[in-house]
Amino acid sequence: MGAGSSWKRLRRRLRYWTHSSERQRLLWEEMQFHIEAVAQDLEGRGMSEREARAAAHRKFGNMTRQSEEARSTWIARWISDAAQDLRYSFRGMRRDAGFAAFVILIAGLGIGAGSTIFSVVNALLLRPLPFRDPGRLVWISNGGQGGEEYSTQVGHFLDLRERNQSFSDLAGWAGFYGVGDSKLTGSGEPERLTSVPVTQNFFALLGVQPALGRSFTSQECQGRFGAPPAALLSHGFWQRRFASDPGVVGTKLTLNGAPVTVAGVLPASFDFASVFAPATSIDLFIPWPLTEQTNRRGNTMAVIGRLKPGVTVPRAQAEFRLLAKEIESQHPERNPVRPRLSPLEQHVSGRVRPALLVLACAVGVVMLIVCANLSNLQLARMGTRQKEMAVRAALGAGRQRLLRQMLTESVALSCCGAALGLILAVAGTRALAHLDAFSIPLLRNVRIDTGALGFTLLAAVFTGVLFGLLPAIQVPAFAVQDALKDNGRGSSGSRRHSWIRSGLVVSEIAFACILLVGAGLLIRSFLRVLDVNLGFHPERAAALRIDPSSRFSSAAQQNAYIDEVLRRTRSIPGIAAAGLTDVLPLGGDRSWQASAKGQVYAKDRHPEAFIRVVSDGYFEAAGIPLRTGRGFTERDRATSESVVVINETMARTLWPGQDAVGQVLTQDGGRRVVGVVGDVRHHAPEEPGGSEMYLPLRQTGDYSAVELVVRTALPPDGLAAAVRAALRPVDPNLPAREFRTLQELVDKAVSPRRFLVVLLAGFAAFALVLASLGIYGVISYSVNQRVQEIGIRMALGASATDLQGRILLHTLGLAALGLALGMTVSRLLASALGSFLFGVTSGDPVTFMGMGALLIAVAAVAGYVPARRASRIDPMLALRSN
Repeated sequence: MGAGSSWKRLRRRLRYWTHSSERQRLLWEEMQFHIEAVAQDLEGRGMSEREARAAAHRKFGNMTRQSEEARSTWIARWISDAAQDLRYSFRGMRRDAGFAAFVILIAGLGIGAGSTIFSVVNALLLRPLPFRDPGRLVWISNGGQGGEEYSTQVGHFLDLRERNQSFSDLAGWAGFYGVGDSKLTGSGEPERLTSVPVTQNFFALLGVQPALGRSFTSQECQGRFGAPPAALLSHGFWQRRFASDPGVVGTKLTLNGAPVTVAGVLPASFDFASVFAPATSIDLFIPWPLTEQTNRRGNTMAVIGRLKPGVTVPRAQAEFRLLAKEIESQHPERNPVRPRLSPLEQHVSGRVRPALLVLACAVGVVMLIVCANLSNLQLARMGTRQKEMAVRAALGAGRQRLLRQMLTESVALSCCGAALGLILAVAGTRALAHLDAFSIPLLRNVRIDTGALGFTLLAAVFTGVLFGLLPAIQVPAFAVQDALKDNGRGSSGSRRHSWIRSGLVVSEIAFACILLVGAGLLIRSFLRVLDVNLGFHPERAAALRIDPSSRFSSAAQQNAYIDEVLRRTRSIPGIAAAGLTDVLPLGGDRSWQASAKGQVYAKDRHPEAFIRVVSDGYFEAAGIPLRTGRGFTERDRATSESVVVINETMARTLWPGQDAVGQVLTQDGGRRVVGVVGDVRHHAPEEPGGSEMYLPLRQTGDYSAVELVVRTALPPDGLAAAVRAALRPVDPNLPAREFRTLQELVDKAVSPRRFLVVLLAGFAAFALVLASLGIYGVISYSVNQRVQEIGIRMALGASATDLQGRILLHTLGLAALGLALGMTVSRLLASALGSFLFGVTSGDPVTFMGMGALLIAVAAVAGYVPARRASRIDPMLALRSN
């Protein structure tokens, strides 16, 4: 047979499966054929034609019934029935539009919240990092004595890269850089840029190729430290500053007063800041020469490596421990090296993983509350559909048919809610991706992708089945004779439904209690963090980045520039103090060995201290209190005695029980302690700062980039304009938008905690609203079911106050039961929040009592409205009602 006959058979087969009327006609003809055959056989045995046909029909049975049984095996019939159920569901939505709209809204809010959190979890934990073969990338840090993680000295990096056998390559970038550390001048308005010095092989190790131009050459990576000959632009900076002009490649920019060639533009998919520096805008990358000059003090590296195929992280860690011992024995003059290796994915997202798991669990609890609430609504609606279901059952609808119809209605409503939830999730993910206030890695990559779409669909089906199952299985239990009566209020089904609805409300209250307690603990912890003594006063303090090293070559010129900047700034009306620092509070840490003169320390037990380089006036400008001695003055220069100011922790560590002022550190050949200041929490508000020492800026001569810190009563906008006007004669290229308040630094430091608190508090508030709606619905339904009973009680002399009291007592009983369950579970689960708590215990009585009182109050309000309505029922009308 040819292709034509095969095509005809295929068309007949498709027409057969897609046209139900054709299948029904053929089925009917086949049954008629069998009846005729039986009739002819009976006629051959002597029956008349009429008798034979009647006997054949009796023997074959009801043709309609046989047709239905045959059709039940058709796949197309199943699809047809499903379509019929969907049409019936949508007709029901149109008939009861208010109910449908409310269910869609509640389901949409719950599914939208779930899809949003799933998108965040997907971006931060499930989706691979945007680099080539990210599973082989490893983060390599230098561990501290107390478990801290520090960057690595350049010398250690070079030795580890040369000697190891576990990695195909190691690369890195400057482990200590700040926002706005480069100044772009020349064409256009002067602008502060954030540049990241990277090794030549950095982009190759990550598998990143420039979208335009080229990467750095070996010659460009051998230049002088601090004077990059070339730069690679980030895609965002290229779009913003150069309007995506491809002709910018090969041109020269004036960066920190020196010409720099634009080597290329990085692709939009490479977002360094999102992975390694969240809430920071990275503008360009410059080559970092791995020379002896780069290896001077303070220049350390953040290091990543690519494992060779088949090598595991534990194996590489063991090798690096052995290499560290060799390096320390060969270079005792260096700081200790304690390599600590971890998968890069774990380093990037490991700190937020517990918070995301908490949010995922919270969303799960919210979805359970949504399902319980909607299930309660469906049960209440079933009271008005008893006759409908009883009639359908009386007409022959089986248990499975009714169950399927009810579940189809629930899933259809849930899918409509999922459409709304998807819109909310798209808006939510876009808002989160553009919120730089939260310093969370990879948050910029949050979006609705195919995985999120699949999750939304599964959530819709799961929600529909979960909230529709309990009402659905009650449908066949209706007694037909009771349901068809005009008054079925006293039926056993109504009493059973009352118990079920009350149980659902109790579960809602219990779930809401769990979320409220968790949110309360986190909110109280967050408030304790905001109240902690930071060691400085961010209020009325701001900072401006300046860079004298780019304009002056000699130390004398740089000192003169510093003197003039401070003099002009302090002369501005309203400014109380001004000073300079190389690192702002909460801006990062770098440590040096800090030994007391005359003391002998065991190997690997040398004290370490974080280093800051500041000028006179800085302590007053930042609000850091001076405990003993003095701060720095203009006389602390390179020609005067080498001095240092330390904090209280360092004083207690090196000279316990003694006066630290006058003591000598071995640093730089000997520095005398002239003052002791209070401890500053530089790493995080929740963590103590550790030992710190401050070196005078004019003595060190480190002017690469410093921050001008001022304390003033002026508003930030007015202050910025006044400082620019005062400094324009000495620095005409000072960028226009430079001021940052120290409060912004504090807000950024607490932003990850704020992210968790805001979301969990929002979920808890949503749960509280749903629980109150559930209480109101159950009590209102109970009042409607007991209209005649209430009328009889009022006719017998019951007062309105008595009726309200009875109903409120029932309401508070449900709330108390749910609260007891919720508090018990909350106490068991609160310990899981231990790592997020600060200044608050997991069993904080204030939180538990406060949340319990809040739930009781909400329950009382939700129950009072129907109780008040019940007390106003007319007894005569109630007794006449059905």
